[in-house]
Amino acid sequence: MHIISVIFQLAGSLALLLYGMKTLSEGIQKSAGNSLHRFLAIMTNNRFAAVFTGCFITMIIQSSGATTVMVVSFVNAGLITLQQSVGVIFGANIGTTITAWIVALFGFKFNIAVAAIPLFGIGYLIKYIRKIKKESAGEAFMGFGLLFLGLDFLSKLTPSLTEKNTVFLSAFQDIGIVSVFLGMFAGLLITVLLHSSSAATAVILTLCHNGVLQWEFSAAMVLGSNIGSTVDAVLASLHTKANARRAALVHVLFNVTGSILALVFFRPLLAAVDFITPGQVMQSLPSHIAMLHTLFNILNTLLFLPFTSQIALLTEKLIKARPNEVPDEYRLEFISSGVKESVEPHIMQAEKEISDMIMMAIVMFTRIREGFSDRSERFIGEHLDFIKEREAYADQMQEQLSHYLYKCMELPVTEQHRNNIAAMLHIVDEIENITDDCYSAAIHLKRSIEKNMKFNKADMDALQPYVDLVEHLLNFVNAHINRPLSPEELQQAADLENKIDEFRKELKKIARKRLEEGADVKTELLYIDMVRNIEKIGDRAYSISEALARTK
Repeated sequence: MHIISVIFQLAGSLALLLYGMKTLSEGIQKSAGNSLHRFLAIMTNNRFAAVFTGCFITMIIQSSGATTVMVVSFVNAGLITLQQSVGVIFGANIGTTITAWIVALFGFKFNIAVAAIPLFGIGYLIKYIRKIKKESAGEAFMGFGLLFLGLDFLSKLTPSLTEKNTVFLSAFQDIGIVSVFLGMFAGLLITVLLHSSSAATAVILTLCHNGVLQWEFSAAMVLGSNIGSTVDAVLASLHTKANARRAALVHVLFNVTGSILALVFFRPLLAAVDFITPGQVMQSLPSHIAMLHTLFNILNTLLFLPFTSQIALLTEKLIKARPNEVPDEYRLEFISSGVKESVEPHIMQAEKEISDMIMMAIVMFTRIREGFSDRSERFIGEHLDFIKEREAYADQMQEQLSHYLYKCMELPVTEQHRNNIAAMLHIVDEIENITDDCYSAAIHLKRSIEKNMKFNKADMDALQPYVDLVEHLLNFVNAHINRPLSPEELQQAADLENKIDEFRKELKKIARKRLEEGADVKTELLYIDMVRNIEKIGDRAYSISEALARTK
């Protein structure tokens, strides 16, 4: 019964410690969330600013995991670049060591339980007195109180937990290099289970303070804890874009490589920590562990900081974008040799980009077509984000391709080159307009699904041949992109466009007739909007055909 009682007390103490850290972190993030987000987005212009930013934010919110997860989400959203994220992750590892110092300097030298209850009480009052309007700050105070209380319970519980197991634990800590590996594994396991390197470090420090752990074994546990701390970033990066997964890999590479190097130079590292930390090792073991944690992360950062670009490049090689995944950012640089050069290679590059752009528009339209045939929640879940991302990417393509083509005009060009480049500029604009129309059609479909609008089955069936015609014209344009259209080929495009116009008139006539018969106004107007959207895509495709007919 004693053992069962101790196990439950241990679980409760750890739960209180973890919940306190979670409440503290969330309270601070809520209080200064927007400010921290803006700070993170702005203060990453160079590697040193990025390190400072990661360190500062982690010291405030008391969680390197939360900072790293924030970084992964920012990279995924395109708010910061992969290279900027590298420095922030380095800094987050330094910032997380503040927890170890708080525990080492205050947790065992003062009766923290005496401060814990008043802190929790103050936080409770701040949170629930409405006139103060500082609920988040109150949560942070309550989190501090719970953290200290959990730490106090854990500290008092440890001796009773180990009274009969000291010999057993000592046996594991006195077998040379094997003990170091066992310590690393134990630290990794505790951190993975607790999902917090700060909480794991607090547990290690408590065990050290009570004489359960020896110097080398506890130091190895800290190294293992650094590896285990990468779990949150890896989990946060699942189902994200390639750059977000690469940011998580930076965290893994940084901590794992640093821990391996620390293991190689294990005894010199411990000697350096002992040299700069006051007091004998076993008399001030918590301070030595806190110093090891800090020194390890600072040395790691100094070692890898000069290579942020190379690290980012390495992760790009190790993690490839998934099939059909849009990169976070479209880039098309105009590289000039600085001497007299031909415009032809640049035009060929632009043609390749235009071909990719029209293909992307067709893929978007194919998704829209699926939405018309299967107007269900599945369309929103599987296709809407896909279409939205590609529409935003097409905007970037239009901007940079247009800039690239204007740069081409600055080179020595003939009149025919100018005409062809002007036609290409027009084509780029029209393709971007097609992606806008596809996104608008997707939004119309989403509205109809969410509002559970009931369309006449015959009306929806009538849309299919109409959509088929537009898809046929888009595929025709794609097959002839970047080459002149003959008069006969242009006539084929014109015939398709005329059929689309005739179909549109018939469909709108049907919708108006249904309105006159008393059909739901919102439903029929939305149907007309969808018909108009599809017709616009056909118009743009035909406009591209006319531009191709003007080229030579």
